[in-house]
Amino acid sequence: MVNKEECMDIWSLKRQGFSDSAIARRVGLDRRTVKKYLVNKEFPCYSAVNRKSDLEPYHKLIGDWLSQEDYQATRIHDLVLLQGYKGSYETVKRFVHKVKEKQGRLAYVRFETIPGLQAQVDFGDFKVTDSEGNEITIYVFVMVLGFSRHMYVELIEKCTMTAFLDCHRNAFGYFGGVPGEILYDNMKNVVIRRYIGGVDFNKRFLDFSAHYGFKPVACPPYSPWVKGKVERPMHYIRERFWRGYQYTTIEQGNRDIRQWLDTTASTRIHGTTKQKVLDRFVTEKPSLGELPNRPYDTSEKVFRKVYKDCQLSFDGNRYLVPHHYVGKKVLLKIKNGVVQIFHDEVLLIVYRIPEGKGKLVADQRFYTALKKDKEQTRRKYRVPSGKGKATRGLLKHGLRHETVQRRPLADYEELIGGAPCVN
Repeated sequence: MVNKEECMDIWSLKRQGFSDSAIARRVGLDRRTVKKYLVNKEFPCYSAVNRKSDLEPYHKLIGDWLSQEDYQATRIHDLVLLQGYKGSYETVKRFVHKVKEKQGRLAYVRFETIPGLQAQVDFGDFKVTDSEGNEITIYVFVMVLGFSRHMYVELIEKCTMTAFLDCHRNAFGYFGGVPGEILYDNMKNVVIRRYIGGVDFNKRFLDFSAHYGFKPVACPPYSPWVKGKVERPMHYIRERFWRGYQYTTIEQGNRDIRQWLDTTASTRIHGTTKQKVLDRFVTEKPSLGELPNRPYDTSEKVFRKVYKDCQLSFDGNRYLVPHHYVGKKVLLKIKNGVVQIFHDEVLLIVYRIPEGKGKLVADQRFYTALKKDKEQTRRKYRVPSGKGKATRGLLKHGLRHETVQRRPLADYEELIGGAPCVN
């Protein structure tokens, strides 16, 4: 079929002096078709033919199949053939495309949460150039309260679990309370795996959420509209804060973004609520849950055994601890480049984690204390048990120093019958 736009192209190219063959090549039509519309000078007119499709008896059946499963047109064609359909695959393909297009036009109802009930969390990333000219990635954590749209934003260098939990702690401190539930997508720090009818949450994250008293909620996969209250602010941050911002350090970036939150983001009139964000937050804040008496310890925690050389191994390096803990398991708390080593509740030592691998990090006082420990020395150099007892007796009674009687060779010659002894 030739549409009106193609006819306009044909006539325009002819006015520009192109031949019929050249026009046909440019518009992708047969030369005879081009000539027909150059002669007639009229738009094509097509009359609709109301012809019943061979597939029509199967329309409802196909619709039911597609509502249950996202079948491809080839599979639908196989299924309707089993039902007695005699038509072509192309007819099935066009109808399946039409049904799927209709199913894809979804409408959503905007919902508003009550004060203090819900917050939403998301991560974004920004590309920056460091002092050496290398391109690096800076990540941005965003938490938005559902009722007021008041938000907390923090820049971080790595998306570790420790940094993730610290961002939550800082957000709760910024808001002065904790929402009842928080929505997340399927980020690895929150969701380990999904299965039909449920979600396996990260155990450490569940412990954190129980400490602060909020319920984590995992959104369905590929459903960004569920977290719309935080998806749109991410775009707002990119356009209103980050675009044109001159990044220097992570510390300076967080100071600048905090000032922007206080002076710009929280004082704006929100496009949905038509109210100032800070005014709605004043209403929402009393409904937030109270902060716990003590903050959650977000350090990474691992156990290690202390070897006979008074050292333990962690992340490619070795650390010295007091010799009294040889053979015992100790707890390591790692955060911000520092490792704290505990036994039960006793803090043994704090070390700065070195750059690189294969390093020994030691407090030499521990070796000095080991050398002064007389009990350790006695146990190391005590006389061994067993066969050594006989030797100890000889040494103790001085038998080793007794003199041996000497006799001339003539005495031995007489003993053996006068045969001479060869010396």
